[in-house]
Amino acid sequence: MYKVVGVRFKKAGKIYYFDPNENALENGEYVIVETARGIEYGKVVVPPKEVEDDDVILPLKQVVRQANEHDSIQVSENLEDSKRAFELATEKISTHKLEMKLVDVEYTFDRNKIIFYFTAEGRVDFRELVKDLASVFRTRIELRQIGVRDEAKMLGGIGPCGRMLCCSTFLGDFEPVSIKMAKDQNLSLNPSKISGLCGRLMCCLKYENDEYEDARSKMPDIGRTISTPDGKGKVVGLNILERLLQVELFEENRVLEYTLDEIVEFEKSSVQ
Repeated sequence: MYKVVGVRFKKAGKIYYFDPNENALENGEYVIVETARGIEYGKVVVPPKEVEDDDVILPLKQVVRQANEHDSIQVSENLEDSKRAFELATEKISTHKLEMKLVDVEYTFDRNKIIFYFTAEGRVDFRELVKDLASVFRTRIELRQIGVRDEAKMLGGIGPCGRMLCCSTFLGDFEPVSIKMAKDQNLSLNPSKISGLCGRLMCCLKYENDEYEDARSKMPDIGRTISTPDGKGKVVGLNILERLLQVELFEENRVLEYTLDEIVEFEKSSVQ
């Protein structure tokens, strides 16, 4: 077992575990932590607790100290400088005539590095751009190509449902979403109906998928012959959420609706 504290560096960002290092930390408190890319400023979103060995990645980095007012001022200055860096980098990209779209710019807390996030259709030779930016900012420069889902998470927006994008408000990680999930939920397969602002399948298709899969595993396939209290028939329709089956009876030549429990109970009584 390891004692850890969960820290998030961005809104709706991934939660990382750190060793609290004897610090008395509370939820919502800001801390300075040691990360793979240097010293960073983050927010405690999971108060100190013990977790299993398999839930942490060793070696576990430590919380250096609790953040103070000077640290928050440093973060504000970094944000302001990031905006200026974004404008300058956009001009440089235009000057070098590169086929890339700048999405965001981020200073690390200790200002040892500036990270430029961009999207592009393919690979981009940005070596000259990096040299140009390094000569201006006099620090380490990193250009990081991201996907369209990451772009939507950074920029935010309003989804087809009328709410703010899930990825930019509360989703820490992207989970795989497949067209099969839409099929299992009997949704329209029209791309415009099941795609988000990023152009990829909507993340919310995953939310109810486990419930659909569990219910679907207990229900017969369409076209299967089953026994009902009114005789044998063929399954012609399913309402997965309400666990209802539409069955076309062979002898009566009509369609009746049954609950899954009714069919299960009838099958049990028939066996007995």
